[in-house]
Amino acid sequence: MTTNKQISIETLKPNEVWKNFYSLTQIPRPSKKEKKAAEYILQFGKNLGLNSVMDETGNVIITKPATAGMENCKGIILQAHIDMVPQANNDKKHDFEKDPIEAYVDGEWVTANGTTLGADNGIGVAAAMAVLESNTIEHGPLEVLITIDEETGMTGANNLSPKALKGDILINLDSEDEGELYVGCAGGLDGTFTFEYKKEEMPKGFIPVKLNVTELEGGHSGMDIILGRANANKVIFRLLKILINKTGARLASIEGGNVRNAIPREAVAIAVIEKNKKEELKNIVADFEKTLQAEYAATDKNLKILVEEANVPEYIIDKETQLALTDAIYGCPNGVVRMSDAMPGLVETSNNLAIVKSGTDKIQVNCLMRSSVDSAKLDLAEAMESVFRRAGAKVEFTGGYSGWKPNVESPILVVMQETYRKLYNKTPEIKAIHAGLECGIFGGIYPQWDMISFGPTIRHPHSPNEKVNIESVDKFWKFLTATLKNAPHKA
Repeated sequence: MTTNKQISIETLKPNEVWKNFYSLTQIPRPSKKEKKAAEYILQFGKNLGLNSVMDETGNVIITKPATAGMENCKGIILQAHIDMVPQANNDKKHDFEKDPIEAYVDGEWVTANGTTLGADNGIGVAAAMAVLESNTIEHGPLEVLITIDEETGMTGANNLSPKALKGDILINLDSEDEGELYVGCAGGLDGTFTFEYKKEEMPKGFIPVKLNVTELEGGHSGMDIILGRANANKVIFRLLKILINKTGARLASIEGGNVRNAIPREAVAIAVIEKNKKEELKNIVADFEKTLQAEYAATDKNLKILVEEANVPEYIIDKETQLALTDAIYGCPNGVVRMSDAMPGLVETSNNLAIVKSGTDKIQVNCLMRSSVDSAKLDLAEAMESVFRRAGAKVEFTGGYSGWKPNVESPILVVMQETYRKLYNKTPEIKAIHAGLECGIFGGIYPQWDMISFGPTIRHPHSPNEKVNIESVDKFWKFLTATLKNAPHKA
């Protein structure tokens, strides 16, 4: 396939999926701002003459009767989330609440111009839409559940009514490796740590400097955490600790990362130093940059740390808080904490030090902890609390949800394994994922559901490098329609 931005996405195969995906790229839908997209899906179902409702939370549920002769199949729920992670390169001007995504064909992939693509989970939504509008796909009783705000709180899943759906099997369309079937996922917990500080005047003889950690790879804080990529917040506070110790630098403001579930790619600090130490600071930063580039040569080859001019700040952060914050961030667990014993190669427990941002009198630190073992997740939270409470921060944990325990004897798993073998003459891999699929929450609301998750191949989700493989979308679509045709029957 030729790299050509002029190729229309709508002409790709399967056309019925890609045309719906293209429509979604034209509707802004960042997390918590996806209402217009959800309303579009609702009207889409109504236009097909199908029973279509939006619940109080904003989830959309569309029901389609079984095709003739398949009324005795178990009811299947196709599920995907409508929101997307809004991430853009620092040189890209894009308003995720107003501007469409500039998606284009790049060789064997579809990607976007300087922003996240939204294939996570727009491709899943587009496939569900294609099933709804088809007059030829054979299926049993069908429900489509499109949830909101999966990326920043799983709000839609958490508020789903236990009486909203009647089906027996949930097929989640939010996995990102074609040829893999997911039967388990990690649970999660949000940590918020707040420092209050006193404002101090900038000392006489000091000048401001801007420290900018940039061009890191970032990525999904669950699936990409195993790659060992640099975390911009950890990097900048490692640098700040050196500068504080060697030059007496003082911190005026800090901003790193912007969403909990993305590894932070950039961080910016405004510091002040004695005027006669500016060259020393530049030399320290240059040496530190070389050190980091060597450490992360395999994962973040474009890493840069810039020293730039800055405006004089109105005030700086008091020294006691500055030291407490720096030590807490430096000592905060980040990245992979433990690998799984049950499934080799799978991360069991991790933390993403996602956001550090100073305000007029407070500094807030946001983390996302993940684990497939609830006790390990809580143990990590205790460790985080120990670090931040000792540093004087207010500690709060919210948004906790359990993982999804694998069931290798699942009836839909058996059907999908056999269906895949017949289609592609090979056995799909059975996996669990170190990310928070909504299945973990659904299992608590509908414990009787048989659940599975699969999808096409998506790379670098939650980053401006996000892309989806075109051939894998075709295989994903054929597998989905064949699965619906072979759905298990009721006892």
